[in-house]
Amino acid sequence: MPSASFTSSRSYVRRSRRKGANRIPLPSRTTSAEPCEPPCPIPNQNIPAPSAAAPGSGGPSAAAPGTSGGAMPANTTHHPPYDLRRKSPSHHDGGPSTSAATGAAPSSPAGPTMPAQGYTSAMLPARKRPRRTCSSSYENCTATAAHYLQYELPDEVLLTIFNYLLEQDLCRVSQVCKRFQAIANDTELKRLYQSVYEYDLPLFNSAPCRFEFVSPEESDLANPWKESFRQLYRGVHVRPGYQDMKFKGRNLCYFNTVQGALDYADERSGSNSTAGTNTGGGSSSTSGCTSTNTTTVTTTANTTTENTTSQGALVFLHAGIYRGEFLVIDSDIALIGAAPGNVAESVILERESESTVMFVEGAKQAYAGHLTLKFSPDVTSTVPHHKHYCLEVGENCSPTVDHCIIRSTSVVGAAVCVSGVGANPVIRHCDISDCENVGLYVTDYAQGTYEDNEISRNALAGIWVKNYANPIMRRNHIHHGRDVGIFTFDNGLGYFEANDIHNNRIAGFEVKAGANPTVVHCEIHHGQTGGIYVHENGLGQFIDNKIHSNNFAGVWITSNSNPTIRRNEIYNGHQGGVYIFGEGRGLIEHNNIYGNALAGIQIRTNSDPIVRHNKIHHGQHGGIYVHEKGQGLIEENEVYANTLAGVWITTGSTPVLRRNRIHSGKQVGVYFYDNGHGKLEDNDIFNHLYSGVQIRTGSNPVIRGNKIWGGQNGGVLVYNGGLGLLEQNEIFDNAMAGVWIKTDSNPTLKRNKIFDGRDGGICIFNGGKGILEENDIFRNAQAGVLISTQSHPILRRNRIFDGLAAGVEITNNATATLEFNQIFNNRFGGLCLASGVQPIVRGNKIFNNQDAVEKAVANGQCLYKISSYTSFPMHDFYRCQTCNTTDRNAICVNCIKTCHAGHDVEFIRHDRFFCDCGAGTLTNQCQLQGEPTQDTDTLYDSAAPMESHTLMVN
Repeated sequence: MPSASFTSSRSYVRRSRRKGANRIPLPSRTTSAEPCEPPCPIPNQNIPAPSAAAPGSGGPSAAAPGTSGGAMPANTTHHPPYDLRRKSPSHHDGGPSTSAATGAAPSSPAGPTMPAQGYTSAMLPARKRPRRTCSSSYENCTATAAHYLQYELPDEVLLTIFNYLLEQDLCRVSQVCKRFQAIANDTELKRLYQSVYEYDLPLFNSAPCRFEFVSPEESDLANPWKESFRQLYRGVHVRPGYQDMKFKGRNLCYFNTVQGALDYADERSGSNSTAGTNTGGGSSSTSGCTSTNTTTVTTTANTTTENTTSQGALVFLHAGIYRGEFLVIDSDIALIGAAPGNVAESVILERESESTVMFVEGAKQAYAGHLTLKFSPDVTSTVPHHKHYCLEVGENCSPTVDHCIIRSTSVVGAAVCVSGVGANPVIRHCDISDCENVGLYVTDYAQGTYEDNEISRNALAGIWVKNYANPIMRRNHIHHGRDVGIFTFDNGLGYFEANDIHNNRIAGFEVKAGANPTVVHCEIHHGQTGGIYVHENGLGQFIDNKIHSNNFAGVWITSNSNPTIRRNEIYNGHQGGVYIFGEGRGLIEHNNIYGNALAGIQIRTNSDPIVRHNKIHHGQHGGIYVHEKGQGLIEENEVYANTLAGVWITTGSTPVLRRNRIHSGKQVGVYFYDNGHGKLEDNDIFNHLYSGVQIRTGSNPVIRGNKIWGGQNGGVLVYNGGLGLLEQNEIFDNAMAGVWIKTDSNPTLKRNKIFDGRDGGICIFNGGKGILEENDIFRNAQAGVLISTQSHPILRRNRIFDGLAAGVEITNNATATLEFNQIFNNRFGGLCLASGVQPIVRGNKIFNNQDAVEKAVANGQCLYKISSYTSFPMHDFYRCQTCNTTDRNAICVNCIKTCHAGHDVEFIRHDRFFCDCGAGTLTNQCQLQGEPTQDTDTLYDSAAPMESHTLMVN
């Protein structure tokens, strides 16, 4: 702001312009100009020496900007402006001396207008003195000074001078010439911007309700500081202590209170809409506005009018704590903090009763940004505040709240409440943390967009969504809450995208009582209980999320809830992946579930979900666990590489498993136990360390149309009272028997194909029973059907053929009912019966078997030659007392005749064995066989399978 000593200079220059003094043509910088005549006195031109202005205070007006203090030599072409301050010629006797500016320096140019200090009365401007004398000389001198200023004064000096000008003076200077205009547009002139707005970076108001800081280095504008100044100049300022100050060269309004600024903005908006008057024409006595009557500066004034009309009022709140103001905003006004550094931390609005800031109907494009909002009710007060909040957005308004810090110590109300039909705010980049209740509460059909907010460490839920509210929430960071992260209930809706939800004390996301949110691309992790909790008829769509590292299950579904869980990654849970219990339902599809400490999916207590197209793998426990009358349709999943069973079904459960691939497990593929039931249809079950399927202890599943292969311990094991219907399955290429039936089990096998086993086809022993009907049993390495140790199955209409050993072998006091079977083309014979075995045989066709055992005996060969130690041909076998054979050794008849001739030998029985003499395990070397083998023990039965006794705890 210009000091008093500059006022005369500026007015004098204006009078000169009216006489045309400055309209003479100026020589170019390269043209040699004629020397100026001896200078004439310039009346009333008292110019003090420049002084440094205070930082942030603007700068002195430069109506007469010459600052050089030394005289030029007489032979120089151009005279510096110093000549303008030389003593007056003799014909001006009595005029004031202007040879030096010896008075005190003026006050800060940007400060309020103050009387000049240190000047005599002779130095004051004499506005009425005639200017007839030496007019030609004066014009020449003026022209020379203007030439020097415009063409000779260094850019650095001009830049320093311009840095002290206020905005309207800077606009005038920029109109003098192109050089001044270029320097006035220099990006170094940011001091003016920072003195008004205090920001460290240019702030741009590119659209209504959109303010953003842009680094000058990243801006595409030639002068981002100037463009920011232009866009923001329409605003009024709340800056305590500035309201009574007056600034020449500035058209800004200052207020001590926020409410005063809002009232003034409303008045100005009303006057614009009715009379179209200039927005800067407020009364200085009430508004604290500083205005000039100059019409030459149109850049800021016209822009102010246009922007105010199109974008609404703009109010800057400068650094400070504003307490006790009750702010109800019902118009399109923008409130924004103004301070250096972190703006929001420096500008604080605080109340102890009622809501700190309320947006109500009419605030369609209102804005609040870069503020700290606090609601700190007095705990000893008797005034109820259960419906008061730090920030409240009511019906039919859509404000934008941006980069705000929001805090509330109220234990009965949320920090932010958005409620009512038509409530549709935009809340972004805000910090809603450390509140003593809920952070953000959206209810009663409200909507809104909530993006990039920090919501943390709140006493209750970070976010509540209730009563058909339907917000859009994106990229929020919701963490370390002392309750749930997001809680949707009582028919709450909402679209939640790309939020990071973690380390909350309860679930990361809770859905209850008919709520139906859509949650996509979120990361929900490290919850101190679970990840997602859906209960009491909750719904929801959870799609493409990452759910991991939660202390309990990644997803909980219970009490008739029916959400959709689709394409999520659910992994590394400290318990299970998905836990469905208490009559829960749900659609669980296309998820990748892995690395969880307990079951990937657990279904219990009458729950009935649909589980399909998931990958459930590398669990530290089992893959899918169905128990306590659990149900469910489980289809087209890939379950593999789990530590325990791929699928567990127990305690009255009846799921349906269709078209799944269950493979490469470290124990059993599908495990039915303790009355586990259900259907297993059209699945591929392969490459397990134990059996592909195990059934025990009263379990009675239907196993139909499956392919069961590659089991290291057999295909299907039914034991300990297991039941079940095995129908139309393909059971092949298992390391041990295709089907084991033992210990009082009684399954039914119909129309299965059991083939290419590396052991027997079906082994029934230890009291096993069962009905085997219409099965094809072929190309197995051991007996097609082996029946042993008190077992009594029923075989009807089966085809047993092309075996590498016998077709059917019955041994060890077992018996069987064989009816209408076809037994053919087996290597060791069709039906082989051990001593004492008397089966019921009726209507069987036994034909075209190779009878290799009888042929070997007839040819005098050791039976080991045709069996090695992998097969067990059935024939007479002996022991040799002379050779000290044990109860586990056996010798074939030809070795007895040849190798043990003359020894004390004993006939044992007709049974299945391999010859230890031919195997080389006895003292004497066999004379009928080649080199000995490593085996030392004859096995009378196929190796017993491993049984899975591991119980799940979850």
